[in-house]
Order: sequence, then structure tokens, then C-alpha cells
Amino acid sequence: MSTPHNRAENGDFAKTVLMPGDPLRAKFIAETFLEDPRLVTDVRGMYGYTGTYQGRPISVMGSGMGMPSIGIYSYTQYGVENIIRIGSAGSYTDKAKLFDVVLATGAYSESNYAVTQSGDTDDIQTPSAALNDALRASAKAAGIPLIEGNIHSSDVFYRQPSDAKPTYW
Repeated sequence: MSTPHNRAENGDFAKTVLMPGDPLRAKFIAETFLEDPRLVTDVRGMYGYTGTYQGRPISVMGSGMGMPSIGIYSYTQYGVENIIRIGSAGSYTDKAKLFDVVLATGAYSESNYAVTQSGDTDDIQTPSAALNDALRASAKAAGIPLIEGNIHSSDVFYRQPSDAKPTYW
């Protein structure tokens, strides 16, 4: 069932959806790695594709930036079972280097999205243990080392010091 933010219909999305923030990265992934990718939504320039990877149906769709955006684009009535956030991120530690793969075991968020959406007041959200186990096994089979740990999600990308006055234009 389509929404104002997504023109896809039932059956258009696979059960597993990869979600990079950048819609152009979603387009690149679909066109580079999926077999027979088809565009299933492009509302507001947020591209979503479905195709196959090694014979398995996979979808890829941009999530935008921040919790409100991914909240809109991950809202689903399409039978999706797994959403895997992929793409770039910053780091608070020098242990994580450029191109390292991070597996989130928990996510702390400053956003009130979870409280507003579901009443969930936990400080740290945890992903599906079964999905993380499958990701670990896949990474191990491919020889990809993982950095595991909690991540921090925020609605603020460029944080200003609290005493700084914002510039409006």
C-alpha cells in the first residue's frame, strides 16, 4: 500500500531491505550489485529498488538523514522483515578507520522518535540478535573483520557549541 512518501505497492519490496542514507548510493548499489533491479519508488527523490542478489530478492532504498527521515522511509506495510542500515558514519574512536565495517549491537539516540512512535523509553535500542548473528556469519565467511559495539544516533549532524548563536540565511 503506497503512502505519501512511497509509491510502492504490496509485493514491490523484498523481505530484506538495505538502507543507505543517500538515495544516490541506493541507486548505485541497485545498478551495480543487483540483478534486474527495478525502481519501485522515487517519491521526493528517495530511490527504492528491488532486484536479486545471488538469486535472492533484495531491496535497497535511501533512508535520508536522521531519525525522523529513516522513520518515514522505514515505515512499512510491505512485508519487510529485515532492514539493514548501511553506509557512512562518523566515529568517536580512533579504533575505527576509514572503510571499517561496524556492526551495531545497540544504538543510543538523542531523538525522541522511539518514544513518540511506540512509547519506548529505553536509552539504548537493540537490533535483532538473529539478524546480527547472520551478519556476523556472512562477514566471517567473506573474511570481513567487524568492529562491534554501541552506536550513537542523532538528529543533529553539524553540532554547534551550546553558546554559539545559529546563523540564519
